[in-house]
Order: sequence, then structure tokens, then C-alpha cells
Amino acid sequence: MERVLIRHRTVEVNGISMHVAESGGAGEGEGNSKGTVLFLHGFPELWYSWRHQMEHLSARGYHCVAPDLRGYGGTTAPPEVESYTAFHIVGDVVALLDALDIPKVFLVGHDWGAIIAWYVCLFRPERVTALVNTSVAFMRGVMARTGPEFVNPTESFNRTYGPAFYMCRFQEPGGAAEARQFAPERARRLLRQILCHCFSHGVYCEEEMGDDKYPTSTLPPWLTEADVEFFGAEFERTGFTGAINYYRNLDRNCELAVAWADAKVQVPTKYVVGDGDITYHFDGIQEYIHGGGFKKDVPLLQEVVVIPGAGHFIQQEKAQEVSDHIYEFITKFSVN
Repeated sequence: MERVLIRHRTVEVNGISMHVAESGGAGEGEGNSKGTVLFLHGFPELWYSWRHQMEHLSARGYHCVAPDLRGYGGTTAPPEVESYTAFHIVGDVVALLDALDIPKVFLVGHDWGAIIAWYVCLFRPERVTALVNTSVAFMRGVMARTGPEFVNPTESFNRTYGPAFYMCRFQEPGGAAEARQFAPERARRLLRQILCHCFSHGVYCEEEMGDDKYPTSTLPPWLTEADVEFFGAEFERTGFTGAINYYRNLDRNCELAVAWADAKVQVPTKYVVGDGDITYHFDGIQEYIHGGGFKKDVPLLQEVVVIPGAGHFIQQEKAQEVSDHIYEFITKFSVN
């Protein structure tokens, strides 16, 4: 099969400049394609995380769009922490669709991109034909204040995992995380460590990721030196503050989304997770996913797929399998 060309452009949306990668379609809106697939990446990633799926789906007639989210890569990174709320990021997504003249999309998310995808489906479901979300399940207690007994996400994580947990460390004032482990000059080594080890099979992003404990001399088969260089060079250039600011808005997002405290996700949905993903081992999450709670919150949930042996970066680790799952699901709703 001929290799698919990925195009790049910058689009002005919601007061920022957004770098967008595209493949397939006519390049302007949906054209004669089967529809548009919008990919939302996670932390600490870029549009590049979806390279395999973009190639797979555009070769099968879909228009693929993968932006660098606000604060990442070639997209504007506002300096204010408050500029990274769910309202801002969902606003960016909707403004991007408007700018590209795309009324509805197939939405695919991973990690923070999955959280944003859940928010998009809550706030603006009329813009989504179907959703394939990976890694992070719908977690109402992390997304919206739900009542008088509600505990903010950061406090909940602190109680469960302790103050050294990476989401808790990110709350330290004065950019402490960026001054230490997440300093830009450490980006190449740090991205190598994260992609090889973090967020999978019980390994959180620890503050000290020494080679003696987490060796990176040999990359896993799904990751190349060129891949590591791409991620590392971009974060060396931009730093990590924009990415970390998403975590600094966890509690704020819950207050902003209080009006959706009881709302359900009314979009046809497929959920895919690796059995080694740390998000699949959060306290109580497997009972929620498989015990009926998830289906109650997402009534149009059609399938839950747990991929054996897969870790957190599932769309890269199990690229073909994830691509097939996306294609099999969205083709049910395609225009031709």
C-alpha cells in the first residue's frame, strides 16, 4: 500500500494558533471522504501519537485530523494556568471544526485527549457522530462536582496514592515540576523514560526515573529512535508547562462542569484499554467499567475492549489492533 501523505497547517481558533496534521479526504472539510476522524492526544504526547491510525484510516477513505492540543507542540501555549480548563480545550476543538467547515466528526481520544473527548460529548454532542475512547474511562468524579460529599480530584488522588503521585506533584506552586524532572533540557531522556516505562504495568511517573531501575538501552519493538527523537525534540523546544497545566485545572474543571454533574454521554461509544494501563487499575475502576456503572453513565456504550499485554500508549504499542478497532466501529456510521 502506498504510504499516506500527512499534511500540516496552522489554523486560527478560539484566540490561539493551532498546529494541525491531516491525511486523506479533500484536505478542506470532508470532501468525498467517508467522514472526518478527529484524534485528540494525551500527556505528554503530540499529534504524532496518531500517525499509525491516520495512515490506516485515510487509506480507507477517511479524512483524518490530529491537532497538537493547546500548550503542545506547534500550538499556542498561553502562560496563564487558567487558560487550560476543559471549557478552553473543548472550545478549541469546536472552533477547529468550525474553521475546517466540518459539522460532525468521529472522535477518538487517548489519556487527556480521552477526558477532553468525554467533555466534548457532554458539552457538544451534536458535533460527534461516534466516539472511540482509549485509556481513560468516563470518570464523573474526576470531571464534575457531583454533590455535598464530593472530594476534589487532587485531594482524592492524594488520599489514595500520596503526595508523591505525579498528579499531586504537578500541583506544587511556582512551576516546581518544570524546574526539576520536567525541565526542558531533560526532555529527550524523560520522553524516552516515559514512553518505555511510565503509566503502564504499575509504573507511575516517578520523580526519579533512574536507568538502574528503568533502563532504556533497548527500545520496545513499537518504538523507534526516530519516534523518541520527534517527541523529545518538540518538548525540549516547548517545555512541559502547557501540558502540566491541564492537571492544574483538574479541580477547576469540576467546578465549571457542575451543571453536567448528572449528565450522561449520549453518543455511540466504544472503549479500548490495555490491561496494563495504570488507568485500568485506578481504585474501583474495573468494577465500574465491567459492573454496569460505565454503561449507566454512557448509555450508548456498545463495546468495551481490553487488550492483553498492552500498556498505556496503546495506539502506538498495539497500532494495528487499535486501528482495526476504530475502523470496525466508525464504519457502522460512515456516510458511504
